[in-house]
Amino acid sequence: MRRILIPLFTVIFLLNNLTLSRTIPAAQSGTLPVVEPESGSVVCPPGVYDNATDGCLPLGPSEYLGQIAASGIPYPILPMQGYQPPAELNDIPYQYFKVTEKGAPLFASVEDALNNQPSTQIAPGYELFVSYVGVQTDQNGTSYYQLRSGYLIGMDGARQAVPVFQGRAFSSQPTRPFGWVLDVTIPRTAPGLTSPESSHKFYRYNIVQIYDTKEASNLTWNLVGPNEWVDARDVARVDPHTMPPKGVTGSRWIEVNLFEQTISVYDNNRLVFATLVSSGVKPFWTRPGIFHIYIKKPTETMSGATEADRSDYYYLEDVPWTMYFDEERALHGEYWHSMLGYNMSHGCVNLSVGDSHWLYNWANVGDTVYVYDPSGTTPEDPALYGAGAP
Repeated sequence: MRRILIPLFTVIFLLNNLTLSRTIPAAQSGTLPVVEPESGSVVCPPGVYDNATDGCLPLGPSEYLGQIAASGIPYPILPMQGYQPPAELNDIPYQYFKVTEKGAPLFASVEDALNNQPSTQIAPGYELFVSYVGVQTDQNGTSYYQLRSGYLIGMDGARQAVPVFQGRAFSSQPTRPFGWVLDVTIPRTAPGLTSPESSHKFYRYNIVQIYDTKEASNLTWNLVGPNEWVDARDVARVDPHTMPPKGVTGSRWIEVNLFEQTISVYDNNRLVFATLVSSGVKPFWTRPGIFHIYIKKPTETMSGATEADRSDYYYLEDVPWTMYFDEERALHGEYWHSMLGYNMSHGCVNLSVGDSHWLYNWANVGDTVYVYDPSGTTPEDPALYGAGAP
């Protein structure tokens, strides 16, 4: 096919005539084109603007950021303050073994074990743990754990892996509430059970900042991100403050929130550390009140029972970083469960091994321990409380 070349001036002439032919009828009919806006009316760069913008329109990204800022989330969204304490705080020179519920005999030597001549025994119970330092084997090839106490115990049970979790330390006062997610949680785009779910998902131990709180569907909801509302029951919340609670004197104290299952540590009226805990279950509540640490022990063996049939007997060797504050109730590390953020104990305040180590290093004998329940559901009648237990 042949190509036909048209000179450029011819193209321009045709286009001009075409435009003129369309403009003349429009002018004759009295219809005028819409006035083009001034070239200075441009969209503002992304940011949060008030109504007095200078020469730009706060639309698009800026409009969205303005809506987010109105909900309480600042722009830019700053990362969570604080830092995780050194991982070395999790290190302890103990290895643990979970004894079966039927208990176990303890032998003074391999020979005694071979001849089934126990020196003593661990009684049956529901929570039985020993601390071992090595393994010995008799001439038949049967192995036993050698406990730190020197006794040998059969391997009818399971080795216990120490759960690892660490809270948050702060070099400056946090500017807003925060908390730890307690289980897999999908936020909703607005407060309320009927609101659509977000595409985001939170996992256990994720730490979140709390920008706002509202009531909906007979529940309390926390705003933890742009259009991300979570049921407050799914977050263990910490509200930093700069003044001691009523009844606490001085600027240094440890605060245990029984409702949120958190602990906050204050020095010079400033939050320096916070983490998850497990306090007492009904009817072995951790007692609300103002107490003081009266003894510290780097390790402790704890045992006892509260039921008449001793069905709840417990035996726990080498409980690390123990700080007694209310009779037998103590702040201490725990290695036998991984349910921090939920009530689990017989009255003590359980922390992770690493967090209890941090607190043990910080705390002094005589430091104040303020235990409270902002929901008011934990009874305060002294007659309901015994000495306490782990």
